[in-house]
Amino acid sequence: MKKLLGLKKGKKDAVSVARAYHYDVIVSPVVTEKSTAASEQNKVVFNVHLDSTKEDIKSAVEALFNVKVAKVNTLRRLGKIKRFRNTVGKLSDTKKAIITLAEGQAIDLSAGVK
Repeated sequence: MKKLLGLKKGKKDAVSVARAYHYDVIVSPVVTEKSTAASEQNKVVFNVHLDSTKEDIKSAVEALFNVKVAKVNTLRRLGKIKRFRNTVGKLSDTKKAIITLAEGQAIDLSAGVK
């Protein structure tokens, strides 16, 4: 957690650090045709920070959206090499989390975070 936030010991109180940490773990929701189809199976897809673990992702989703998470699956996508004229560049690496919610739980991504 401290590595992700870049904090030193004793600099901030635990509540504000935990709240800020949850916002740093979840980068953005993934709204694609495939993720929308997965929502019918009680799954939600988020882009997450590269250093976050499954436990971090689970606690962040439960804290921010007030839902119970059943399972978290993650995958890392390595950035592609792209060329434009004489310049060679690389797209950033990304990490995606597919979160399975407990039965009867739901997240409305259009409403935003409370």
